[in-house]
This record gives sequence, structure tokens and C-alpha cells, in this order.
Amino acid sequence: MSRLLQTPFLPSVTLPTKTRSSVTGFRVKPRIIPIQAKIREIFMPALSSTMTEGKIVSWVKSEGDKLNKGESVVVVESDKADMDVETFYDGYLAAIMVEEGGVAPVGSAIALLAETEDEIADAKAKASGGGGDSQAPTSSPPTAAIEAPVSVEKKIAAPPVSVKAVAASAVHPASEGGKRIVASPYAKKLAKELKVELAGLVGSGPMGRIVAKDVEAVAAGGGVQAAVAVKEVVAAPGVELGSVVPFTTMQGAVSRNMVESLTVPTFRVGYTITTDALDALYKKIKSKGVTMTALLAKATALALAKHPVVNSSCRDGNSFVYNSSINVAVAVAIDGGLITPVLQNADKVDIYSLSRKWKELVDKARAKQLQPQEYNTGTFTLSNLGMFGVDRFDAILPPGTGAIMAVGASQPSVVATKDGRIGMKNQMQVNVTADHRVIYGSDLAQFLQTLASIIEDPKDLTF
Repeated sequence: MSRLLQTPFLPSVTLPTKTRSSVTGFRVKPRIIPIQAKIREIFMPALSSTMTEGKIVSWVKSEGDKLNKGESVVVVESDKADMDVETFYDGYLAAIMVEEGGVAPVGSAIALLAETEDEIADAKAKASGGGGDSQAPTSSPPTAAIEAPVSVEKKIAAPPVSVKAVAASAVHPASEGGKRIVASPYAKKLAKELKVELAGLVGSGPMGRIVAKDVEAVAAGGGVQAAVAVKEVVAAPGVELGSVVPFTTMQGAVSRNMVESLTVPTFRVGYTITTDALDALYKKIKSKGVTMTALLAKATALALAKHPVVNSSCRDGNSFVYNSSINVAVAVAIDGGLITPVLQNADKVDIYSLSRKWKELVDKARAKQLQPQEYNTGTFTLSNLGMFGVDRFDAILPPGTGAIMAVGASQPSVVATKDGRIGMKNQMQVNVTADHRVIYGSDLAQFLQTLASIIEDPKDLTF
């Protein structure tokens, strides 16, 4: 997923050459022909089809470091995930033009790569003199404060004011109190190599993310005290009321998608499904690693196989596609946004493999390590808020898909039995939002009837 391209250059070496005149015996003064040194720009890559700008999570290498072809140079946050960017060339990282936490448009220069050590000084001069077409690092107000932990780690006796500034901006709720650890991919790899426990660290990267320098500081014995000092200052991180917070890259992508979805004519159909049999099956096979999400995805996929129009999509407004695969995307809330990991070919994969795959996708999503094909290939989407006790809600249709189903909680309900008596059954509400250009009311009604029959008699889910 890397995009490191070659661009112009600075002259560094000249060689004298002799030229000939058309007049016999006439000698001219040697002409100096400049040889162009290879100073390449490292560009912000496009890591997804919807990405317009990227944020620098961490630089894996420092200025002056030797780089080998295929080696990771920087970790970039796209609109969906954090990804390592590799170099296509050997050389030296001569100048970093966008610091950690900075934002740059796709295609703009973020660093300069020199072919030899001799060109490093020229590259630095080019970077400081604005020789490239790249933009200066774009950073939000908190970025300056985020840089503070570097000095805290290096100088433990720094003034308390600096520590408070770090505490106010660098600590992220997801990295403390035993909760999920937010760290860059390279920081995790480095921590494993250096045997550093990430759970005790407070990151100095954007939004409190643990980056490589934090791990290195602890390994060198200079970062533990700083991290402890920060943790003592911060009792309970919260929001500053009245403050204006810019969108993260992911939030910006979600915002654009939601606005785009408003251009699609949609309608909604709800259905009540009895879940007693599904609950009993889940209880029976839960110990084997099966998740309720996988069961719902499997049931949905089997129903979609019988109603392909509900799995179709309209992208140009003039035609629609019967998708050849049934890829069920499931919405997952992560820090700073929302992402939809995809269970591909969910109708063909057995429930045990599907459950294992789902757990793997969730772990990668929360670590922001999903690859594009793992989140942008969905043909039908599930959004489940049942675990929060929500009984019903409507979901917004993701652009490029035909339908999304909102799943509520399964709750005991008083119902009338077939013989006219009153009984208790567990029931859940599902609401489907669909693209009315392609899918009609009768299509959804028949799909929901099939889904209900599968869930209420779930024997096919384990085959």
C-alpha cells in the first residue's frame, strides 16, 4: 500500500566533457554538464478509494537513517485504518516534512529521500526552502500539546506545567485503566522485540496513541517515570465543554459517506422475529467459540441467497448489479469512528470458521489494521445495538449497497399462542433500510419472512 515516487532533484556532481566544433583543428573550452542527484519525494499515499488526506501516526525511521527497499518508513492513518508505508528505493531519510500528528493531502510530499549521504544536506535545504510542492504540515490545536511528551520523557525534571499539558491532550481513554491499548503497528512490533509492556504506557502520539519513541524511551529506562507522572495527574479524562474539535480522518470519511447516502431514495420495513430457538442454539455452541454476531450474519446470508435482489446494488443510477458474492458487513464502533468489517462469502463458510474470522476482524478493526478488502467489499450490512438494550432503531444506508438491517435486543414478550392462550417468547425487532431504486417493499417482506423462518428454526446454521 505504499506510494513513494521519484521527482526532481538537486545538482550535486559535475563532470567536464569535450565537445567538437565543425571547424577542423578548432578546440573549444570544455563545457560543464550537470549530473542530477537523486533526491526523491516521499508522497502521502492513497490507501483507499475514498481517502483524500492522511495523518502521520508515527515515523518508523528518523532523519539520516539508512533505508532499504521494502522497509517500512512511516505509519499513516487513512480514513479506515493505520497502515505501514514502505519505500521502493534504497537511500537515506533526508528530511521529514510532515511531523507526527500532521495531516497532508494525498499526493503531497511528506519527506525527502536522498540516494547517498552526500545529498542529505541538499535535501534538507530543499525542504526548508520550500523546494517541493508539498504543503506544510496541517495540524489541529491539540497537536502542539501532543508533542510535549517527547521533552517529558527525555527530561524527567521538566516543569509540572508541561506534564499537565500532556495530560490534557495526550491521554486517550482507550489506553488506560486496563482497557484496549492503542498503539502504532511498529510500536507493537518494537515492544515485542524489546519486551516492553504496553499496558503501562501513556502514548505521546495523536490522541494518546503509543508510538515507537514511547517504547524506545521505556526500553532505555527513561520513559517509565514520565508515564507514571502523567497517570498521576489525570484522574478521569473527559471532554472540554465548549471546545471545538476537528474531525479525525475516519470521522471525516464517515461524514462524507452519510451525506452521500442522503441522495439515495430509501424506505424502511420492520419485522418481529422470535429468537427462542436461536438463543438455545447459541447457548449450546457458545463454548465452541461461536458468537451471536456470526449466527446473525450466517442467517442473513442464507436468506440473501434466496433473495438476490436484496443483495444487489445500484451505483450509477441507471443500472444495478446482482452481486456474485454474499459479503455481510457488520458495523463496529471503534475509537474516533465507525467501521464495517466484512465476512466474505458468509453463506458458504461454516459457523465455526465464521466466528473465528469475525473475532480476527474485530481485533484488527480496533487496532486499525484492517486491509481495504476487509472493510470495503460488503454487499449487505448489519448494525446491531441489541447488546445495549436498544429494542429498535433505523440505520442509514451505506453508499454503494442495496440494504442495511438494524437489529434490536431480544427481549421476553407476552404473545398469543396458536391455541388462543397467552405465553412468553423472546422476540427481537429488525428494521431494514433499502434503496428503493432497486429493492421494493415486497422484496424486503419476502426476505424478512425467509430470515425469520431461518432464525426460528436454525438447524441450517450449523451446517
